[in-house]
Amino acid sequence: MMISQQSMRWMVLISLMLALFLTIVPLPPVWDDWRPQWVTLLLIFWCLTLPERIGVFWGFGAGLMLDMFTSGLLGQQALSLSLVAYVTITLHARVRLFPRWQQSFFVWMLLLAERLLTLWILGATGQPMPTLAYWLPTLVGLALWPWLSSSLTWLGQRTGAL
Repeated sequence: MMISQQSMRWMVLISLMLALFLTIVPLPPVWDDWRPQWVTLLLIFWCLTLPERIGVFWGFGAGLMLDMFTSGLLGQQALSLSLVAYVTITLHARVRLFPRWQQSFFVWMLLLAERLLTLWILGATGQPMPTLAYWLPTLVGLALWPWLSSSLTWLGQRTGAL
């Protein structure tokens, strides 16, 4: 039992660190607008899979790390990821009943809410408004969710973390 909890904790930490890395790795300018919201997607997955262990504080911590790595306004991502984690945990029992392709629409709504909150913070702090390409990562997350969720579930079962 204790080994399973430790492996679960390590798997969550490693996956979130990998998501942070994928967020900051440089991409060509053409592909940069299409970069998925990796940290948000992973946080949603872990909140749906382990709602009793991964929650709002994990979202806040991941958001602070994301703010530090991306040199953003400190607390901006922490606020939005905390909100995403809260909504995911609140609705996890309903969402987990659906097939993965239907879950992707719930995930898409969460990604849109995270983007709207970030847009509101940008406007409140007087920063310039982004272009329409700002919304493209939500569509990538919509398409990526079934594959990402299936892969992480399979990996978690193989390692004994789930």
